[in-house]
Amino acid sequence: MTCSGRDVFSDAPVEVAFHETIEALAVPAAAQDLYLAPGWIDLQVNGYAGVDFNQPRTPFEDIARAIQALFATGVTRCYPTVITGAPAEMEAALRNLARAAAALPEGEAMDGFHVEGPHISPEDGPRGAHPRHWVRRPDFDEFRRWQDATENRIRMVTLSAEWPDAPRYIERITSAGVVAALGHTQATAAEIGDAVSAGATFATHLGNGAHRVLPRHPNYIWDQLAEDRLMAGFIADGIHLGSAFLKVALRAKGIARAVLVTDAAAPAGAEPGRYHLGEQSVDLTPGGRVVLTGTDRLAGSALRMDRGIENLMRLAGLSLADAVRMATTNAARAGKLPGRTRGLAPGDRADLVQFRFAPAAPRIEVVATWLSGRRV
Repeated sequence: MTCSGRDVFSDAPVEVAFHETIEALAVPAAAQDLYLAPGWIDLQVNGYAGVDFNQPRTPFEDIARAIQALFATGVTRCYPTVITGAPAEMEAALRNLARAAAALPEGEAMDGFHVEGPHISPEDGPRGAHPRHWVRRPDFDEFRRWQDATENRIRMVTLSAEWPDAPRYIERITSAGVVAALGHTQATAAEIGDAVSAGATFATHLGNGAHRVLPRHPNYIWDQLAEDRLMAGFIADGIHLGSAFLKVALRAKGIARAVLVTDAAAPAGAEPGRYHLGEQSVDLTPGGRVVLTGTDRLAGSALRMDRGIENLMRLAGLSLADAVRMATTNAARAGKLPGRTRGLAPGDRADLVQFRFAPAAPRIEVVATWLSGRRV
């Protein structure tokens, strides 16, 4: 099979020949109006199209519908994310997702799973929308139960560095090939340094899951921004982060260490109304905010990845190429997602997205998406 377009990274016309992986690149015979890029990767998606990935009994057909809706936005790989909850419920939700991934044609897109919590800060602010009564200290036996439930498909775990046994826990999960991510934390600079030295390599939705008011310095946001060994995820929906913070954070990290994530919850891609995030109800407001019912506390986002790429250009002044890097090759490196780190290159998976781009808006319109060479 072949497809063609303007290479999003070089802006040069390219024709890609592929089966399950990219086999060769050539110069197309005709001029190209469409762009071609690696498919988007979302390392943090709690649900989509009205479907909550945190429910132990979410029907497989609903999970398939959510993944199909993600394909339509250009997403080709994702880490469905399960947040803090009762031990048995978290394990059951992960088992349900793993079985869906094995049974569904769309399941290949679920390249692994992200567990966000429960080993996070119990304090209001850093804890975010996670239920306090289920927050608990790092427990490697619990991690092994998650791996058993998913047949070793946990790929990322977000925890707080403030727990005394966090460094040892990080050493053990990273030795198993899992990405240790810091998030929902009020850790000190020393605790963050110890966690990174133990193997933590990512900061989850940096700038969020934090106190409303912080000391000017030091604080745990600056400490994570300054730590060059940490890549960082950013929710570019225009709600979670303001333009000024996003610009400064991306300059501090550098594009090479920055990743676009959605932190999408069930209301993403759906109409305003009431939904669920695990055991909690959440509301999608007409203004696009996802909040815990009866509060103004953010509980994930309604962001889709193609709009997130546009927002990186609009809010942070990035080029199309750099915005797409944050959603593709950078995400693959941060999440240790195999076969996706080089972009449009022979040998990488044939996960592709073809789109129209209107730079003045800026606006992306997805035309076609391929997963491992199969048009989805």
